[in-house]
Amino acid sequence: MSSESVGGVPRRAKIVRRALLLIVALVLLYLFTPTLGEVLSQWPRLAHLNALWLLVAVGAEAASFACVWWLLAVALRCTKWFAIATSQLAGNALSRVMPAGAAAGAALQYRMLAASGIDAPAAGSALTATTLVQLATLAAIPVLSLLLSLVGRPINHGLREAAWVGLGLFIVLCAVGAVLVLSDRAVAGIGSGIQWLHNRIFRHREPLHDFPKELRDERDMVRRSLGERWVSALLASVGKWTFDYFALLACLAAVGAQPDPGLVLLAYAAGAVLVMIPITPGGLGFVEAGLTGVLALAGVGTGDAVLATLGYRLVSFWLPLPAGLGAYAAFRLRIRRPITA
Repeated sequence: MSSESVGGVPRRAKIVRRALLLIVALVLLYLFTPTLGEVLSQWPRLAHLNALWLLVAVGAEAASFACVWWLLAVALRCTKWFAIATSQLAGNALSRVMPAGAAAGAALQYRMLAASGIDAPAAGSALTATTLVQLATLAAIPVLSLLLSLVGRPINHGLREAAWVGLGLFIVLCAVGAVLVLSDRAVAGIGSGIQWLHNRIFRHREPLHDFPKELRDERDMVRRSLGERWVSALLASVGKWTFDYFALLACLAAVGAQPDPGLVLLAYAAGAVLVMIPITPGGLGFVEAGLTGVLALAGVGTGDAVLATLGYRLVSFWLPLPAGLGAYAAFRLRIRRPITA
């Protein structure tokens, strides 16, 4: 095979992938234009929010991001705070501006960590571990509704169903996590599958040979790291969701709403799950409509729910975007190494 054909395949593949992503983005934009229009038409109402409570929400969201950096530092067993913070902010921003952008955001964060001098395999394992810890913590939140049911606190039927789904997800995540932590065979099987896919898809790159063993070694390193510092990892993950939840409560206070915090917690968990559904970039429009609905189920008036949701999305979605761009620029100015795959 000629060098031209070898070099042409990846170029053609990139062009095809980008064209497909563009088509998907245009279709989604067309489908959600009415919803996006309704959301954008409500933005002027943000001027009615209590400015002090909005500042509290911004502070709570900043603390939530800081907890994610803490969790990454625990998993990486290092305190390169500049690299950790800037890579997470940049990766988060990229993941929010693309449909199904979680993979692109994680890849950027991984490359930035590697460029900063952090061991690349360790960075990959740490990102995986921190994601699983955060998902498990989030999935545990709706279980509180079942406890509320036991003590007789009334819960809307829709929120009760969400709690049962959350309980099932929590059990599945715990089971999968336990298997990956305890079973070398399961990890080796996953590594073999990834190695086979990599070698089949990326034929122009050097093939992988010992990825199952490398994956198992990195799993052992992360297991030792989190095993020794599991309390810190748990506190950091809980703090990430807790401060984010406080940001939503602050936005509700900013509109003068005083719903039951327990029911808002369940609505918050449902909204956090909506963000993960890759229908639009960052769930734009889709999350606003969904979170407004679940807040209404929690007893918040429709008008207050819309305004509080917009305030919450301002501090949790829109403000981190320029912060991520600034973090990437600061990283490139300070870290001169190329950011490569």
